[in-house]
Amino acid sequence: MKIIPTSIPDVLVIEPKVFGDDRGFFFESFNRKVFEQAVGQHFDFVQDNHSKSIKGVLRGLHYQIEQAQGKLVRVVAGEVFDVAVDIRHSSPTFGQWVGEYISGENKKQMWVPPGFAHGFLVLSETAEFLYKTTDFYAPAHERCISWNDHAIGIHWPDIGTTPLLSMKDQQGLSIHQAELFT
Repeated sequence: MKIIPTSIPDVLVIEPKVFGDDRGFFFESFNRKVFEQAVGQHFDFVQDNHSKSIKGVLRGLHYQIEQAQGKLVRVVAGEVFDVAVDIRHSSPTFGQWVGEYISGENKKQMWVPPGFAHGFLVLSETAEFLYKTTDFYAPAHERCISWNDHAIGIHWPDIGTTPLLSMKDQQGLSIHQAELFT
């Protein structure tokens, strides 16, 4: 596996070594030893999630204020633009974001640590998105920051139309109004 640092040191892109031939391919999608060496600490993954979305769906920017989740995300079919936003007040990269194109074709993964808001925009006709989490889903602690908050200034890819949002995501707060990490 190749570990690629991003402009926010805690967020990593993981590029697996893919072995392919005319029969198909094989790659190791997770190796605890390599992962822990890359992030510099131990995390237990407790839940795996799988979503499928159509083109133009934007999910996020989500986080849990308690039971904060680290997420190891990847796409098995289709393509998304995946985003992590540092929402830790004490961090030197507070309010900054990083984005990466991840797809079933490039097989990249992104590590989004606890203390970050996370979201993605579907660029292909459909996308199947998988993620491992370091804590369980806790709806009472879930929060949402607006995907288009000008204070953050995410440069989402142009899809030619307004993204499709859930009711929850339509009600996302600005980073200045949201409950954040210290």
